[in-house]
Amino acid sequence: MRTALHHRVERSLAAVVWIAVVGCVVSLGTVCCEAADQPAKKIPVILSTDIGDDIDDTWALALALQCPEIDLKLVVGDYGNPVPRATLIAKFLETVGRTEIPVGIGCESPCKGVFNQARWIEGYDLAKYPGKVHQDGVQAMIDIIMGSAEPITLVCIGPVPNIAEALRREPRIVEKARFVGMHGSIYRGYGGNPKPSAEWNVVCDPTACRAALTAKWPVLITPLDTCGVVVLRGEKYAKVRDNDSPITKALMENYRVWSDARNARGAKIDPRQASSTLFDTVAVYLAIAEDLCEIESLPVRVDDKGMTLKDPAGATIRAAVRWKDLGAFEDWLVDRLTKKAK
Repeated sequence: MRTALHHRVERSLAAVVWIAVVGCVVSLGTVCCEAADQPAKKIPVILSTDIGDDIDDTWALALALQCPEIDLKLVVGDYGNPVPRATLIAKFLETVGRTEIPVGIGCESPCKGVFNQARWIEGYDLAKYPGKVHQDGVQAMIDIIMGSAEPITLVCIGPVPNIAEALRREPRIVEKARFVGMHGSIYRGYGGNPKPSAEWNVVCDPTACRAALTAKWPVLITPLDTCGVVVLRGEKYAKVRDNDSPITKALMENYRVWSDARNARGAKIDPRQASSTLFDTVAVYLAIAEDLCEIESLPVRVDDKGMTLKDPAGATIRAAVRWKDLGAFEDWLVDRLTKKAK
């Protein structure tokens, strides 16, 4: 027989349980909100670039500066012309108000390229850069990697003599870094050609590229298969061209200087209409995300002609060999480049 006392006890227990449940939900909600308010941990990155020859390196630098996921520890010029490259990096960083980022002067090496953005750095004194300039950029890279409490992502968007030299000086960097590069051609060549090509960043120094791709660190590349088809046109390009932020203004200034230098040698580039091929921007994207690309793990051998050949005897690397959604990447690129910094 159930009495009034039984009913009162049951109601009291139910109330206690309800209060406990509500308390847990409120506490969980508070924790979730606090977690959402916490900024995501940034990825420490060193950018190694042959900036000044092709304009896509400048686009990649601008993109890296606009990615909140990236903590840019150093930008270092690679593949010859060490002082002009460092000067271009420094002037760009100062122009866009990012002089907290150190600049590295790369090692001397033979260079087959033409420094097309020389006019933009005329009159700029590298010695007056407000931030830190490392005279030995290779050693600065080593010191940052070896002194870091977490792995460093090396984003390499040119030939890689700096990387080969760093590996020679301090082989242990492979234990504390990963390599993300714009290198090679797996299934497709320039412009989507169905035949693979000897890609520039590999051709210029096959030995250095071989050293980087066979080192015992995680390797992820964007070959021509993906990076060689990225061009902004129409409204997408206009959004970047007409944006009035310091970064896009400096980027477009450099694009016009680069175009003038190329056109003086017979090219027909109109910087009002479209971008050039933005190879290097894909490497910056892969430093922070992979979802828009199809990634394959495959054995690759670098031959002396600069081909990156699938070979069972080669080193196993990861390569972004196809786009899942190229249009979405272009939208992401435009959004990042034109978004106002917080």
